[in-house]
Amino acid sequence: MKLQLVISVVSLHSTFSHCVLSLSLGRPATLIREEAAAEAPAEEAVEEEPAGPTYVASTALPFLEYPPNLAGYVGDVGFDPFRFSDFVPVDFLREAEIKHGRICQLALVGFAAVDCGYRIFPTPEAYEGLTSVTAHDALVEYGAMGQLFLWIGIAETLSTVAVMQMLNGSGRAPGDFGLDPVGFLTGDEEADNDMKLKEITHCRLAMLAFSGMVTQAVLTQGPFPYV
Repeated sequence: MKLQLVISVVSLHSTFSHCVLSLSLGRPATLIREEAAAEAPAEEAVEEEPAGPTYVASTALPFLEYPPNLAGYVGDVGFDPFRFSDFVPVDFLREAEIKHGRICQLALVGFAAVDCGYRIFPTPEAYEGLTSVTAHDALVEYGAMGQLFLWIGIAETLSTVAVMQMLNGSGRAPGDFGLDPVGFLTGDEEADNDMKLKEITHCRLAMLAFSGMVTQAVLTQGPFPYV
């Protein structure tokens, strides 16, 4: 009986203290509890915000992160394993890719044509019996490679001016020299991007194909198709 009386007194004292505290603050106790409950989700929401950017995998190399500087370029598949695009302007990289691809497309045809028996006429006596592999040393000996070096050097020097202007914000697209005699580019953005995609795809294929063709020609020392 005494124990129940003590418990009742303690409970009454606690209730009285709580009421006094609520009145002194000017707010009911239930309102205090509701405000505290409303503040808790806000704090949790702040904690759930992402700490940083999410990881985006490369399309071509899913085990590597996508290089963000490649976004927006025609033919982009996220292929930049050495991350050149992080410290070199992508316009310069695309210019180099297109240039080497175009050269390899021409070289692929020329290399195979020589080994298929096609020659310029009249053929100099010194060039008789040459293959694409053996022609290099012979042309160096007779001075023809010097002329190639001269004219290609002039073309490279002139094209460098356009590249520098492009990097300084001239608005020129990489690889654009205004050469379109057939009129493949119509001015329609979607159709033009499709043509640019075809070109960059063939450029990449030609670079791989020419490397393989030269390697196979040297190893077999045989005529085209070098098997």
